[in-house]
Amino acid sequence: MPQRLPHTRPARGLTPLLMASLLAGCSFIPKYERPESPVPQTFALAGNEVAASTRAAADIDWKDYFTDPRLQRLIGIALGNNRDLRVSMLNVEQARAQFQIQRANQFPAVSGIASGTRQPSVITGRYGNQFQVGLAISAWEMDFFGRIAALKEQALAQYLATDEARKSAQISLVASVASGWLTLMADEELLDISRRTLETREESVKLTRLRLEHGVSSELDNHQAESLAQAARATYAQQQRQRLQDENALTLLLGQPVPEDIRASLPSSRLADAAPMQSLPAGLPSDLLQRRPDIRQAEQQLIGANANIGAARAAFFPRIALTASVGTVSNELSGLFKSGSWAFSLAPQLTLPIFNAGSNQANLESARAGREIAVAQYEKSIQTAFREVSDALAGQATLQAQIDAQRAQRQADTKRLGLSDLRYRNGVASYLDLLDAQRSLYATEQSLVQTQLLQLQNQVTLYKVLGGGWTDSGAPARS
Repeated sequence: MPQRLPHTRPARGLTPLLMASLLAGCSFIPKYERPESPVPQTFALAGNEVAASTRAAADIDWKDYFTDPRLQRLIGIALGNNRDLRVSMLNVEQARAQFQIQRANQFPAVSGIASGTRQPSVITGRYGNQFQVGLAISAWEMDFFGRIAALKEQALAQYLATDEARKSAQISLVASVASGWLTLMADEELLDISRRTLETREESVKLTRLRLEHGVSSELDNHQAESLAQAARATYAQQQRQRLQDENALTLLLGQPVPEDIRASLPSSRLADAAPMQSLPAGLPSDLLQRRPDIRQAEQQLIGANANIGAARAAFFPRIALTASVGTVSNELSGLFKSGSWAFSLAPQLTLPIFNAGSNQANLESARAGREIAVAQYEKSIQTAFREVSDALAGQATLQAQIDAQRAQRQADTKRLGLSDLRYRNGVASYLDLLDAQRSLYATEQSLVQTQLLQLQNQVTLYKVLGGGWTDSGAPARS
């Protein structure tokens, strides 16, 4: 029931310092300490061949790393249209709103109220009216023990983790588009090799048939030539199907079909002519803690789990809620704003947990277990990152040597095929020798293209696993 506002002087003993100490509350959140990194201090194959002035991968924008204008255009399209990235961005907006909700719980919610009642008097039994207009605060929890502050800290950590997940999704998208583009280039090159091989083998079929008709060769040679021609035709059809499927995969990443002018440029593209990518320093494993968004995401989730312990601990202590209102009260509508009609009500409430069948203790144990889970996930993310970088460095150290060897092998197989063809036409060697030389050259050319693709994709992967070009642009303050 609203009470008349008394004419009293403010209490002199309630100083601003005392008010600050009452409202400041306390926190039961454990002190956060970053777990030790569970990986070696250096990468085994990092090397020192990169100049000291070379920028770290995380400081290189993707436009500076991927210099092919066609690829830059494709990545730009994907960043604007990819649905998975759009979902990641919306998840950030949702997490930001959840954080704002938790932050708002720290402050009283003030509402305007207007009410009118008609009820019998307890003394006279006669009906009377009462009207009230004013402002009200409903069940505002005064956070003396830091429960709401801990929940706000957890919501902030979740928001930051979601933002890191968005960055990680963008890095993965950029790398996937680059890899998909390189795959299409390799598909076109493999199709060209198979097309040329099929033409060569069809010519061999004509030649062996002609030699058979003149009694120079046997039916075995003719059937062998036809078998190889059909095998080349089957491989060509399979590669056509793979080419279409790879383009479909790139279309999904882009969120729209590949532009026609870019598709038209593919048949003349060769992996050997692909725009070079910058050399990247591996740095130290400890650098990944700041460069990799997925590791930063795992750490924010750990910070959030740590804050949950503080909220669970605060649940053991009393909750103090305040309901208050101030306004005018009158028995008549016309008297609401007259002198002397002002009144207020103040209703503090203290809730002390006495018995809840161990619910609070179980909640605290669950929060502690959640923190241990987050620690394990954080350490696993570091180990995964270390393994990915190490794998990419291993590829960087060995793929070029493999390509050099395959190029030398292709040169030798090309000479062998020329000599075998000459010997067969002059009747010195059997057709089996010629077929074996054809098969060897065809396999070598295909392997060379696939290894070149693997090397370029390894460079893309190294850029991705080292951080992909993200730099810190500032984060919301923890307050």
